[in-house]
Amino acid sequence: MLCVAAHPDDLEYGAASAIARWTAQGKQVSYLLLTSGSAGIDGMRPSECGPIRMAEEREGAREVGVHTVDFLDYLDGVVEYGLPLRRDIARVIRREQPDVVVGYAFTERLGGGIVNQADHRAAGLATLDAARDAANRWIFPELCEDEALEPWPGVRFVCFTASPQATHGVDVTGFLERGIASLRAHRAYMSGLGVAAFDPAEFLTEVAQSHGARLGVDLGVAFEVYELMPGSATAI
Repeated sequence: MLCVAAHPDDLEYGAASAIARWTAQGKQVSYLLLTSGSAGIDGMRPSECGPIRMAEEREGAREVGVHTVDFLDYLDGVVEYGLPLRRDIARVIRREQPDVVVGYAFTERLGGGIVNQADHRAAGLATLDAARDAANRWIFPELCEDEALEPWPGVRFVCFTASPQATHGVDVTGFLERGIASLRAHRAYMSGLGVAAFDPAEFLTEVAQSHGARLGVDLGVAFEVYELMPGSATAI
């Protein structure tokens, strides 16, 4: 599994509890962050903020059993959907060869009607498209010709967390505490929220109970799931 997100902490707002379950089952999971989150703390200059948030993301990933965390060099707050972003994500998909890709919702609104952030929307849609791009030899042929990265048609599902149009769920009963610990690892970011700060345990528990009720379990995490049809990469 490859998890793609715009910022450090995006995956920790719910998906991390499901990731903890998957790694406990022996599944291999890696993270790809498009930015360092350098614009995420108002009282801290980006040059100082970025390295701190990268370190917090690596710590949070370890809490749920993820030890491969890579970062691209896109600028926080101004990520644009386009061919360069699709190519950069497709490159990592070809390299990691995941069966499943996880991303953050690209809808204009998140669950509860909250307006989604611009980077999330660009990153999510690019992730969905890159999962197909990675399978097609003739899209970004330079990945084959210059980097010896052969097409990877093996992505079966692309799953988006925080979507208001969730279609599937994961029972995270017994794994929520690890998800909470993963979000708590973002100490500097949480501190920087100031009056907007919240208790990670209270927030994640409330969300997990809500999703769990829909699933018929104690605690759950919801995803909007897209299934990629075999051969769909060439059906243009």
